[in-house]
Amino acid sequence: MSNQELVVLGRTDESAVCCPGLLTAPLDEDQAVELAKVFKALGDPVRLRLLSLIASRAGGEVCVCDLTPAFDLSQPTISHHLKLLRQAGLIDCERRGTWVYYWVLPGALDRLSAFLTTAQKAGTTA
Repeated sequence: MSNQELVVLGRTDESAVCCPGLLTAPLDEDQAVELAKVFKALGDPVRLRLLSLIASRAGGEVCVCDLTPAFDLSQPTISHHLKLLRQAGLIDCERRGTWVYYWVLPGALDRLSAFLTTAQKAGTTA
């Protein structure tokens, strides 16, 4: 068996600098603050479901009018949760007429995934 490291596909140098993996290097204070905002935003079940609904939507974007009926919450409460996801840098939006359309920001989930991914040596078993 080889002792070579596996290469993580799709990982850019930018994501490695922004958010080193847990086992790669310790986070500095600024990185920890930024990452904590993301985890705090994802720590609420409503926001986690909203992100999932947006990310899984065919075409990559969804109207707020399609998100609200999925929850037993008022429209202002849904808007508040969407605002927190935007502030965490996970989603963005655009107003088109009376409706607002949301999408996941490119690379946001990849950076989070890269941070949580552990590099494993070839030949090691879980």
